[in-house]
Amino acid sequence: MSDGSMLSPKEVSDALSTIAEKRAAAGVWEQFFMAVLAGIYIGFGAIVATAVTAGAGMDEGLRRFLGGSVFSVGLMLVLIPGSELFTGNILMTTGFLAQRVRPLRILRNWGVVWVGNFAGALLLVWVMGQTGLLAAGPMGDRAAAVADGKLALAFWPCFWRGVLCNMLVCLAVIMAACARTVGGKILAVYFPIMAFVACGFEHSIANMYFLPAGLMAAGQFGARFGQMFANLVPATLGNIVGGLAIVLLHPKNQQRLARLFRVPQA
Repeated sequence: MSDGSMLSPKEVSDALSTIAEKRAAAGVWEQFFMAVLAGIYIGFGAIVATAVTAGAGMDEGLRRFLGGSVFSVGLMLVLIPGSELFTGNILMTTGFLAQRVRPLRILRNWGVVWVGNFAGALLLVWVMGQTGLLAAGPMGDRAAAVADGKLALAFWPCFWRGVLCNMLVCLAVIMAACARTVGGKILAVYFPIMAFVACGFEHSIANMYFLPAGLMAAGQFGARFGQMFANLVPATLGNIVGGLAIVLLHPKNQQRLARLFRVPQA
């Protein structure tokens, strides 16, 4: 039961299904432009994370904690004002399990939103390039170092980091949906997002900013643009699997899935 300060698990499940239905029914251009906003919002979190971790000689544990703490502002901006974020939209599968959203509508949303998030991130990278903040200096050096580290990851480590990342991101979205107040939503977002960044997991949409920003800072944006997909592809696939794991491992959703496919219950 709900105590009034938060929604009950059933209320959250119903709310997620309703949100999924609305997102799936939206027009393609509406989805796209809302996704552009989310790409920018997550990029803001990435910018401030780069800024606060750019200091030389910083303890690595402290660097990770500070970066994760401020990066969480990105998801706060996505969830509170509202926009379309690919990683959070993996939870749209709750609408399918509730038989309220068709699978093709979900897949269309994911595709449009992924592209829109990338467009928003690239737009923000271009604007940052005009500011001079990615030029030579601590912030530019840090941006280049972050991109190099991500591009050095092999496919499977990147994939599994993506799985773990979106498990935490989807839990943050679910907990924020539980909260009835803005303060509650902020707290719900902060801890899981701080945790995934501090642990070094891979968020495909954040990387849509981190990678081109780092390449721009290093003067290699055009020459190495295609290399970004060696990270974005496994991170995206991992994010999908991680989000689906949060949805499908819940007992109630397993029951819905069994009913949907008429699987006999033991």
